Amino acid sequence: MTAAIKILLFLFWGNLLPPLASLALGDRFARPLDHGFTWFDGRPLFGPHKTIRGILASLVGGSLVFPLLGVSWQTATCATGLLLTGDLLSSFIKRRLHLASGKSVFGLDQIFESVLPALYLGSQMQSPLWAVVLALLIFVPVAHAGARFWRHVLLAPPMDNYQRLVRSTVRLREWRSCHQPLARWHAWFNFSSFIHNRIMINTVFRLLGHYDEGLANALKLELTEHEIICPTLPKSFDGFTILLLTDLHLDGLPGLVDLVLAHLDKRSFDLCLIGGDIRMETYGPIAPCLRELRRLLLHIQTRHGIFGVLGNHDCIEMVPDFEEAGMLMLVNDATIIEQEGENLWLVGIDDPHYYKTHDTARAFSAVPANAFSLMLAHSPEAYQEAARHQAALYLCGHTHGGQICLASGTPIYTNSRAPRYTAKGRWQYQGMQGFTSRGVGASGTPLRFNCPGEIAVLTLRAAQCQPVTANDKMIFPI
Repeated sequence: MTAAIKILLFLFWGNLLPPLASLALGDRFARPLDHGFTWFDGRPLFGPHKTIRGILASLVGGSLVFPLLGVSWQTATCATGLLLTGDLLSSFIKRRLHLASGKSVFGLDQIFESVLPALYLGSQMQSPLWAVVLALLIFVPVAHAGARFWRHVLLAPPMDNYQRLVRSTVRLREWRSCHQPLARWHAWFNFSSFIHNRIMINTVFRLLGHYDEGLANALKLELTEHEIICPTLPKSFDGFTILLLTDLHLDGLPGLVDLVLAHLDKRSFDLCLIGGDIRMETYGPIAPCLRELRRLLLHIQTRHGIFGVLGNHDCIEMVPDFEEAGMLMLVNDATIIEQEGENLWLVGIDDPHYYKTHDTARAFSAVPANAFSLMLAHSPEAYQEAARHQAALYLCGHTHGGQICLASGTPIYTNSRAPRYTAKGRWQYQGMQGFTSRGVGASGTPLRFNCPGEIAVLTLRAAQCQPVTANDKMIFPI
């Protein structure tokens, strides 16, 4: 039985190495092994899915497991070579049968790559024939199921008009976060997040006796007003008001929508921008946050509408629901806002933090040169790309301003790869102005310390003006 288990694990390991290399390296070293050459029938030798990266990963990884097999490294390398030979033979036959590269065929995909190395390892281990047969009987159906999962879950878009590049790393994250049939098991697929947020942090503050205080802090929102001086702003947009709401996490704190609406007090704005993260968790059901979102958007009054981008807590499948609720989504896209014959371009990108599916070049592709543009992103992590495309103003959230800060207001952790000066409030980079909201809701754990939630109202100005007061605070333009 031990020999059967060793053979089976070796076959699974060799079969898994190429996909793992793809996840780790992305498009690097993905040159097809056959270099695009064709056979006498005019069809590819193996196809684009057999790459130099996969061959090297299998050879190295398969050889390194020799201590676990109890054989020499030469034996493990030879067994790996037989596995690869069988795999390439399967691909060669499939091309001759006019089957598309990457198509999974039960039996044909598994027999050649498993029989040769299994028989060889069995002979080297002096194991009985039944052990080899048992390993093959288990490997063939399980490997086929794994191949189907890889192709239909990780390499296939979840919908028509999928607005992202189809990359296995993205699809794996989406499957973990957004696959509704797995809703009851989501906490296990996101176990580290669950342990960190729901157990460790909450337990620490409960033991310190500050949990209720942090929860109350999370419901103490501030409405802040800021004048942003933009010298290139078209004159007709002078005084243009933007309501910026980010990191709503609407299903995380009961009563949050009512608090937001109470602060807005039926005010009207020229534009409302929502910077993503509508859901509290990075996984689980979306219906609760959608109910709250519909209730919120129904009472926001704007002249030019409500636009939003996706955050790392949002799923691409949520886009139709968000738009049905009244928020037009910008997924690596741009829209023009016209006023008195002049234009302002609003550019929105996909999540640059977790899914890393932002495409700034594509988003700016329709924006004319020298046009005034402001960019909405979930996090500040695309600030350099925005500056290269000459965005005048970069609006974002994600960091929550730190959410749990020192008494001085200094964030302990920003959860962003961007510089810490972009973590909250106003900032500048190479002539581009930026504003990072502290966010409305709370993420991970529903607590805030020394960093209240923020409803930001931005007023665009074409020229310097005198300081004004708002909400009993002196606001100075930058």
